[in-house]
Amino acid sequence: MRIIKYTFLLLLLFSIGLFVYIFTQNGNYKITRSQIIKASRYTVFEYVNDYKNWETFHSMKQRLSGVTFDYKAQTSGKGGSFSWKSDSDNGFMKTNFVKDNDSIAQKMVSDGYNATINWKFKDTIGGTKVTYSTKGSIGVLQKFSTFFQGGIKSILNNDIDRTLYNLNKTLDFELKTYSVKVNGVAQRNAAYFIKQSFTCKTKNLSRNIKIVMPKLVYFFKKNNIPMAGKPFVLYETTTLKTDEVTVSVCIPTQQLVALMEGSDVSSGEMEAFTCIKTTLKGDYSHRDALWKKAQDYILEKDFKPNFAGKYIERYTKTIDDVKNPSKWETELYIPVFPKVVPTVVTATTVSVPPISSENQPVHSTSEASQEIP
Repeated sequence: MRIIKYTFLLLLLFSIGLFVYIFTQNGNYKITRSQIIKASRYTVFEYVNDYKNWETFHSMKQRLSGVTFDYKAQTSGKGGSFSWKSDSDNGFMKTNFVKDNDSIAQKMVSDGYNATINWKFKDTIGGTKVTYSTKGSIGVLQKFSTFFQGGIKSILNNDIDRTLYNLNKTLDFELKTYSVKVNGVAQRNAAYFIKQSFTCKTKNLSRNIKIVMPKLVYFFKKNNIPMAGKPFVLYETTTLKTDEVTVSVCIPTQQLVALMEGSDVSSGEMEAFTCIKTTLKGDYSHRDALWKKAQDYILEKDFKPNFAGKYIERYTKTIDDVKNPSKWETELYIPVFPKVVPTVVTATTVSVPPISSENQPVHSTSEASQEIP
């Protein structure tokens, strides 16, 4: 009986001591990890800058059981945000600062702790050196829950290393895997749509589309407007001297929608036209290959471009449909004039009765030609 009492007392003292030890541990942490990513600095920056891409590489997707993500109207750039829920953790993250192709600063609020996250991107041999730094603090409950897993620093070190490893793996395969196919002559049907237009440098086009498109989708949801098809971009004008392009990000509607004056979106209508359709399967960063393949085909087949029409990029499969960039699909429509196809009509031989010398000979046309549009 005495041995049991002593054992119980020792266990109690040990538990109290362990509690005091864990309780008095410093809850603040600061961790920095780096890895070389086999992709250009621009590519890595743009990928990390959009929260919608995080499901493909961030460790929380693997670490949190039953995790689901909720994306706001803006998911990239300063002000971009997203939230998540899981069986064990709920959280929210927002981007507070962005320096193009250089750095990103973010604020994370999760159950039990707050943290700041900083990304740094630097050119190096073999690709881009990505440095991931995080600083924050945890509460008492988190001190106890992480103590038996090696401590918060050990957990975060593993999480960050896994995140950077996944980022490298994703960019090395997913963004480099693509194909381009010319589908040939196609007919684009007439359509109504709601659009938001902007002008920017050609090099910033992809980034601005990623910013405007989610906002336009949110506009449809907020106003309960049914989408009548996949989003597309209408190329309005291109200025070669300043390397600027004016485009309209569009979403089809079932009918022409009347909008309030002063709105930053407007209604539009497109007539049917003949075009050359070309499809890119893969990340949008291969857009140049898509356009070159289409234009080479037009020259090779001697099609006459219809400059009265407007070029269209239609996004049939995006990150909202599948997270893997190698499976995204973009269709390019370049307006052309229909070719005039000659149709040869061969006369049918007709049997006639013998003629007498008194009758005139009968003449028949042996061959004729007719052009149809």
